[in-house]
Amino acid sequence: MDLMEELKQYMEANNFERFQPRELYEPLDYILSLGGKRIRPLLTLMACRLFTDKVDQALPAAYAIEVFHNFSLLHDDIMDESPIRRGKATVHKKYDTNTAILSGDVMLVYAYEYLSKVPTEHLPSVLKTFNEVAIGVCEGQQMDMNFEKQEEVAEQSYLKMIELKTSVLLYGAMKIGAIIGGASEEEAELIGAFGRNTGIAFQLQDDYLDSFGKQAKVGKRIGGDILQNKKTYLVITAMQKSNQKQLKHLKTLLSQTVEREKEEDKIEEVKSIFRALDIPNEMEKVIHFYSNKAIENLEATHLSEQQKKPLLNLLEKLMHREH
Repeated sequence: MDLMEELKQYMEANNFERFQPRELYEPLDYILSLGGKRIRPLLTLMACRLFTDKVDQALPAAYAIEVFHNFSLLHDDIMDESPIRRGKATVHKKYDTNTAILSGDVMLVYAYEYLSKVPTEHLPSVLKTFNEVAIGVCEGQQMDMNFEKQEEVAEQSYLKMIELKTSVLLYGAMKIGAIIGGASEEEAELIGAFGRNTGIAFQLQDDYLDSFGKQAKVGKRIGGDILQNKKTYLVITAMQKSNQKQLKHLKTLLSQTVEREKEEDKIEEVKSIFRALDIPNEMEKVIHFYSNKAIENLEATHLSEQQKKPLLNLLEKLMHREH
């Protein structure tokens, strides 16, 4: 049985259908049923398998990671007032905001409940890593909220924000898997670092594809970040490279909320500034930098080429999503 199938069976066997009151638990099953790639729990199992064949011992931790990830999405959607998640109504829209908050709270508790099922000898290290991750995700979300009120955001601040909000969970997922597999502290940290740098590269590529991807391939509307006036890495780099006239024009465009019939015009105007400043090439360079760092982390381990191959293949797949 492959790892994804093992994970799927474990999640189905441990759903929340049997719990009462249903008003509290139904939203948990709902958000977990919306799918997604399950990349984080899969990475936990992959990292464990690097060091042991007994991957089943990492299943509770993998589920804990997935439950925590969805808890964070549930609360993010409330804060962002998002109506849609993975093509379906968000929890606070399908039910109501108070239910969504409470269901999110209990999800966090259950994440710790499943985490407590890891082998006793690994629990202190696993718990320490998980807490570091959970705190980081909250810090990253607050930084992201702060950026909305700031006129300018520094490049390093943005990279730190996506490291905390997005990639720290990949770091934790992989480090926890390696710990459970019996890796040394040094090896577990290197495997975690592979996850962190992969996560940063992935998020930067996501920023790029939001503006320059093809809608049919990316699965969402192109230019959404531009319409929301988000300070992505593209915007930050463009502001640094632009002359006074370009900067003024860009700031004006990104301070406006336009009517529906003018949305495409705004997207194209901002993208034309990006192209004039060679931002797509700049993005390619920084994505390449972090994906190379991930490879270096993996190369620094004592794993064989055969053991590294699944992770390198995954990195390749993530970094070559079709534009």
